[in-house]
Amino acid sequence: MYVGVKSVDPMRGYKLLIVFNNGEKKIFDMNPYLETGVFSELKNENLFNSVHVSFDTIEWSNGADICPEVLYNESVNA
Repeated sequence: MYVGVKSVDPMRGYKLLIVFNNGEKKIFDMNPYLETGVFSELKNENLFNSVHVSFDTIEWSNGADICPEVLYNESVNA
């Protein structure tokens, strides 16, 4: 079953509260990604807080994105 992102809200500690289109609310921890490539730019809190829904996933204003399957499978229930 394919699950897309309905909404996203940045949280303290580089975490994201994500609501998926199946109604589930989950928390995704970005900390493991912050040392890798374009994601290292997200250590800037203003940039991190620019996260928004783009089509069925999330994206930041620097163009970084993560596929919805990763977001769903690697997050924990809120």
